[in-house]
Amino acid sequence: MSLRDTRLRARRRWSAGRAAVGAVALAAIATATLAGTPSQAAQPPTTAAARPAAVQPSAVPAAPAGFTTTWSDDFNGAANTGLDTGTWRYDAGPGSSFGTGEIETTTTSTSNVYQDGNGHLVLKALHSGTDPNSGWTSGRVETQADGFGAVPGGVVRMQASIQQPDVTTANGAGYWPAFWMLGSPLRIGVGWPGSGEVDILEDINGRSSVFGTLHCGVGSGGPCNETTGIGSGERACSGCQTGYHTYAVEIDRSTSPEQIRYYLDGANYFTINSSQVDAATWANAVDHSYFIIFDLAIGGGFPAAFGGGPNANTVSGGQLNVDYVAVYNKPPAGSLGTNIAQGKPTTASSAESASFPASNATDGDLTTRWSSGFSDPQWLQVDLGQSYNLTHATLTWEAAAAAAYQLQTSSDGTNWTTVYSNANNPQDIQDTALNATGRYVRIYATSRASQWGDSLYELALYGTPGSGGGTGGTTLLSQGRTATASSTENGSFTAPNAVDGNTGTRWSSAFSDPQWLQVDLGATHTISQVVLNWEAAYATAYQIQTSNDGTNWTTVYSTTTGTGGTQTLNVSGSGRYVRMNGTARATQYGYSLWEFQVYGS
Repeated sequence: MSLRDTRLRARRRWSAGRAAVGAVALAAIATATLAGTPSQAAQPPTTAAARPAAVQPSAVPAAPAGFTTTWSDDFNGAANTGLDTGTWRYDAGPGSSFGTGEIETTTTSTSNVYQDGNGHLVLKALHSGTDPNSGWTSGRVETQADGFGAVPGGVVRMQASIQQPDVTTANGAGYWPAFWMLGSPLRIGVGWPGSGEVDILEDINGRSSVFGTLHCGVGSGGPCNETTGIGSGERACSGCQTGYHTYAVEIDRSTSPEQIRYYLDGANYFTINSSQVDAATWANAVDHSYFIIFDLAIGGGFPAAFGGGPNANTVSGGQLNVDYVAVYNKPPAGSLGTNIAQGKPTTASSAESASFPASNATDGDLTTRWSSGFSDPQWLQVDLGQSYNLTHATLTWEAAAAAAYQLQTSSDGTNWTTVYSNANNPQDIQDTALNATGRYVRIYATSRASQWGDSLYELALYGTPGSGGGTGGTTLLSQGRTATASSTENGSFTAPNAVDGNTGTRWSSAFSDPQWLQVDLGATHTISQVVLNWEAAYATAYQIQTSNDGTNWTTVYSTTTGTGGTQTLNVSGSGRYVRMNGTARATQYGYSLWEFQVYGS
């Protein structure tokens, strides 16, 4: 966990609350007691029934028609193990700090949060002592990633298969299970509820029901009727305590007005339109990314509004069981084609730490990110390998977005042309059409939306091959090919690291002269350009050499005044093998390359 994550958690505990006491006003609604809600025997058991052993997990469903799967977790860890903290955060602490009146303490213990070894996440509420209003522990977890959302013109669907706690109105007073989302701006200090909260599933007191709610606007009253929010009211959810059901929400930015649609077992039971509030309130609360939360609260304003407790009959051991959770995305109408930035060599002005390298922003994974140093300006640059006619760019920022930046293109990685400017729009999902050409594309960020760095989950670029970018063919020939070297510093810095397309890995040689790194292109090619992305330990003197047999070498470039950094060399030659032959080092260490790229035809 980074220092920033620690700070964000501390802030969030005081600024955000699930439904706050948002559904209290529902107590006055005539439908507060559902027709058909079961009544139970007067003396329930003191411990909730465990999930039947026969219940088997289901696979994460394929994406609905028109969607692709962005991310999912089906909780396949070993029995009684905790969650992967690279994917999930434990939001542990006293429920009283959440601002909702809860009385449980959420923990990191596998007594309260665990994978059951049968493909399920379990959040379990446990009680000790004789006072029903104290002594409760339970679980609350949220995704590390907060980049889940819909681009303008697109749709995002968040879905989970859940069994609510197997309790009833007779023994479940005070139980408050939930599956919900908070807007990522909350993580950089934008207040609740203006930053948005989408409650996908809430139930209280074992009532065999579901509530869906949007919280937005201001903390009391306002356009979203807080602290109640804009909600579905109570809807019947027959069998939801005893079996798994799917709960989902779609945020649809392809319609006018935009919509949030709520689903139970695939049936749309409630819809909110953007026209129900003013445009600014909707944009601030909805048109951005989110992080996902599961929790099992005890007590609080919502259960109390419906006569909840807990009380002397409330059982210990109730479980919120999650079979899977998935995020699906549908792109805007009209195909943009292939993301040409994905997997391409990517560099940056800085990185917050080794956990957040530049390559994370072009790996196609919305749960990894690049994060810069905490200063302005900063840049992130991708080498597309050849010139493209660029038609579109999509940037998915973390909450710590760039408030102002330019998209720039270049044919040589040195001289830049600004093709798009974002002036003080800190929204974290940004999408723009382009009419530009270039082999290199960079984000040049000049102002941050927070005191932290510029943090980007993904840069996606679209276009068609163009011309330029080298003296001849401009195809990247070396990536993923067989690479060997005269030596390696150790097993962590091997030759293949220099041709893997990942600027977070590197080759490093022994600490002596001379040393070489070579790549086998698999066949003879005409070579037009070589790009060396040096680590701090670079060569001041080296040659670029080609060979047809890996034994007899021809020098196509030579220098004794190398300066390190990223060096783009236009060369003329041919061969199956290309090598960097280093003859003098700039430091007492070895030769070290993040990437060794050979281009040609």
